[in-house]
Amino acid sequence: MEPIATWEKLLLGVLALLVILWFSPGVNKMMGVSRDAKSDWIGLAIPIAMVCFFVFLLILII
Repeated sequence: MEPIATWEKLLLGVLALLVILWFSPGVNKMMGVSRDAKSDWIGLAIPIAMVCFFVFLLILII
């Protein structure tokens, strides 16, 4: 496989910059809404604990 040409690198950089600029207003709005929202750490902790427990069970089975 050949390395990426310089013009392709520049095109990818410009495309990445355009995507960042395109999504930045929505991200700023989401950040403002999330500051005002009530935090729900239990909703995050329960799935993580379930995944850890499942992995632990898989390790015990092997």
